[in-house]
Amino acid sequence: MKYLCLIYDNEAVWTTMSPAEAEADMQQYFTFTDDIRRTGHYVAGEALQPVATATTLRERHGQLSMTDGPFAETKEQLGGFYLIEARDLNDAVQVARRIPAVRTGSIEVRPIVDFGAMPQD
Repeated sequence: MKYLCLIYDNEAVWTTMSPAEAEADMQQYFTFTDDIRRTGHYVAGEALQPVATATTLRERHGQLSMTDGPFAETKEQLGGFYLIEARDLNDAVQVARRIPAVRTGSIEVRPIVDFGAMPQD
């Protein structure tokens, strides 16, 4: 089963890090990614550009509106994700709890809907 691990953290912290601290933090992610590749859990993963680069779309009553930035102001921002393969939720949690941001932000783990496995009429 596939699970999406959404990484939320305070991106402002990155602006206060020294280059050495940022490099050390990124190395933790590289190590984690290499590890889950070896164990067969890795499907995909990417970091996102800062939240200021986001555009939020809404369509109401046929009218499209675009807003710069995220939907809501929050203390933590979506900074990236891992798509993993896991036996079950417990296995997914065991993988997600090793994502470095779990110590400073939060990781949301959500199962992916497999539309191919749904019964067809």
